[in-house]
Order: sequence, then C-alpha cells, then structure tokens
Amino acid sequence: MPAAATLIAASVALLSGCSGLSTAGTVAADQPAGTHDVGVQLFQWNWDSIARECTDTLGPNGIAWVLASPPNEHVTGPEWWTSYQPVSYRVESRLGTREQFESMVSTCHEAGVDVLADAVVNHMTGRDEPGVGWAGSRHGHYDYPGLYSDAAGDFHHCGRGEGDDIANYRAAFDVQSCELVNLADLATETPHVRKTITAYLADLLSLGVDGFRIDAAKHIPAADLAAILAPLPPDAYVVQEVIRGSREAVQPEMYTGNGDVFEFGFARELEGMVESGTMSVSEGFGEDWGFLPGRIARTFVDNHDTERNGETLNYTDGAQYVLANVLTLALPYGSPVLYSGYAFSAGDDGPAQDASGRVQDADCGTVGPEVSHSDGDWVCQHRWDAIAGMVSWRSAVGDAPLENSWTRGDAYAFSRGERGFVAMNAGDEPLTRRFQTGLAAGRYCDVVTGGGTPTAAEACSGGSVEVAADGTARVTVPPGGAVALHVGARLS
Repeated sequence: MPAAATLIAASVALLSGCSGLSTAGTVAADQPAGTHDVGVQLFQWNWDSIARECTDTLGPNGIAWVLASPPNEHVTGPEWWTSYQPVSYRVESRLGTREQFESMVSTCHEAGVDVLADAVVNHMTGRDEPGVGWAGSRHGHYDYPGLYSDAAGDFHHCGRGEGDDIANYRAAFDVQSCELVNLADLATETPHVRKTITAYLADLLSLGVDGFRIDAAKHIPAADLAAILAPLPPDAYVVQEVIRGSREAVQPEMYTGNGDVFEFGFARELEGMVESGTMSVSEGFGEDWGFLPGRIARTFVDNHDTERNGETLNYTDGAQYVLANVLTLALPYGSPVLYSGYAFSAGDDGPAQDASGRVQDADCGTVGPEVSHSDGDWVCQHRWDAIAGMVSWRSAVGDAPLENSWTRGDAYAFSRGERGFVAMNAGDEPLTRRFQTGLAAGRYCDVVTGGGTPTAAEACSGGSVEVAADGTARVTVPPGGAVALHVGARLS
C-alpha cells in the first residue's frame, strides 16, 4: 500500500459556510455552485457530541445533514447492534435523553445542518428471553406492552427457515416475511403496526428532525413502507437501506417511489477499482454501470455494516480509503454520504461507554489516515484533510459537467467545467504530466493536501499548482494520492 503520508493535510474548516438543505437529498447534478448535498453518518455519537460537531465542524465545513444513530429505547449490552434492537419507541437511549436529542436537533439547525434519524421499524428485538430495555421497559421476544403483541397478530412467523429466519434471498416472501437473524419481524401490512410506526416517526418530526434513514427497508415491502410514510409531511426526507444483491428478488429500484436509496453497488465496485489500481475503469462510473438514477442515489464508501463485514473499504485502508472518498466526492453521480465511526478489533465491539453503559463523548483529537487508533478511539474520518477539502471542492463545482477526462490504467483525471479539476493515482509510482484543467490561469492550492482551508496569508497550506493561460498545468500526483483544485482555492 502506498504511504498514507502522501495524503496528509493540515486543516478541516472549509472555505464556504453551510446552508442546511431546504429539500434534503437534492443531488449535485441539479445544483449550482455554492450549495451542498453531502451528508455524514456520525455512527454512535451521543447527542451532545453531535450538537458540538454541528456547531464546530459540520456547519462551517458545508455538510448538509447529519445522520444520528437510532434514538429509541433498545436492549441493553455493550455491543453496537443493541441500538438496532428496539424495545419501545421512547426517545431514550444510551446516546442521550429525549431532551438532549431535541436540543441537538435545534443546535444543528442553528449551525445550518439538517438532522436525519436512523429509524429501525422493520423489527423489534432478537432475544428469545424476556428482558428490560435501556429505559426500563419490559418486553418479550414477541410482546411489547403498549405497542405490539403476538396475540394481536403484530408479528410474522413465516415457517420457512430455522426459527423463522430468512432462508432464501431469491424469494421476496422470505426476505420480507421471515426474520432477519432472529429479529422479531413486524407485520407491516397490518393497520395497527403501520399506525404505530407512523406515530413514532411523527414524534421524531415533532422534535425537529428533517427526515429518516429507513433501516432494513429491503425487508419491508415497498407498498407497506409507502403506507407508513404517506401520513407524514411531504417534505420529510427519506433515504432507504436496500442492499443490492445479484439475482435477488428484492432490488433497490423497487423503492425509488418512497425516496432516495443507498447504492451499495457503487461502494462495492469502488473498493475493487481502488484496490486493484484500475482507476481508468471509473470513467462513466454511475448509471452506466447499472446503478440507480443519480437523482435518487446516495453514494458512500462505507457504513457501519460494511466496515465490519469487509465488503467495502474502511478507515484501516488508509490512503486507499482516502482515494475512494476523493472519487466519490468528485463524481457528479449521486449524492455522497460520509462515514465517521470509532476504532474496533471485533465486529461486535460497541463505542466507548461509562460504567452505566452511556456512550462517552466523541473526542476527535489528532485525525488522518496516518494516525494509529486503539479500540474505542473516534476516527473522525469526516475531518480528514483530503475528505474535508473535497467537500469544499464539491460545493465549488456544483452542477458543472465532467469534462477533459483522462485515463491511464491506474490513474483518472477530469475537470468539472471551469470550476474544478481532480487527478487521482492508484499506482505505486508518482504520476507527472500536463493536464487540461479547465481552470482560468493562476495559482491554485491543492485541497487534498491543504484541506478545507487551503490558503493562509496568501500562501498554500498544502501543495500548489500553476495553471497556464491555456488552462493546462503540470501536475505531480503522488502514489496512492490525488490533487484537487477549484475556483475557490485560487490565490489572488
């Protein structure tokens, strides 16, 4: 792997301020320069930490929205996945109280950042024995007093796989009526279950959230989900987790009528091209590859599941991870969602918690692909210089078309109209050549090495590139690295 040090940068505050999305999910292809479409998942960050991050970093950095982990009461335990096993719909969890959640949303709005809540509505818990949830609610596997009961027909029992688990992903019935790893599967076709879920989502909207990530949407029939969402305000943003699987019965295209959808195919193919050093194949990367239409596709490098199951790159991949984020933020296809989590050794490891089980405040400290982490350390990928710099780059180029494309096996370069230029090198040797950048003549600061504030006292805090009168520039791209220039990072 090329040395991660080639991607070191110095700052994380971006040039442009943030205007929170009035219609979250607007894609880059529809935007003029200066607007924002990038979200970030702050996985398992508590509410007070998200509030501070909105004020100190996300708002100033031009991030459009933040995805908060599930806010509902859940089963107890140190593992990360306890947050994804609801006990009740009380907004009380190890991440904070209802009051802290509402305060966080308000603070983020003041910083110009919208807030999405991770909504777990396909299922309840996966524990066979009765228990008590985080906020004291008693429950059984199929009994949640005041919410759902087996006797009332609120759960599916498909009778297919062992213990009613999904046995065949090529059968839509199995996927949507059987249990996902023993999680009590809600009968979302019934009026009572639909009404109860809708009431929960409406309660979150009353606390100020701007929309939802629908967890495990693939396991809920699209028509059921549409019925659940229909009573909500039409401006509530929805992005759905529908994992694309070859020859499976349930595909992401079935859900586009409900809102945006995460394009898992993008993340998987991205890993392959970066790891294999075949950047040239990324020309046309997007709809031409059979992915979702860009206007409703949410792209990503990794999320909390894929960084654990190994199907995508993650923070431990260092320079390759950075390069993948650069390409994702540079392309006009879809709208990117950044990921920011914590270091772990075992896949079940949860975030750092105090003696009572409450998640401790996030502390980013020193950040970057070259930093070594101990289990529980907050990695804060969204603050890495190259990633932060490319968020400002994306805002600067807006809806400018992809032009001046150049490829060479392990390298790929292009301009976005007259607003920005990027060159990426997945090879093991430096790449030096003269590129057509599309930019006006002048000296530009590289936002990959300079971060979101690449200029300081009329000098570049990172590397710099001189663009000639004909728009060309001689650029050296380090191995496993990138160079990115934009109109907002031009020295006067």
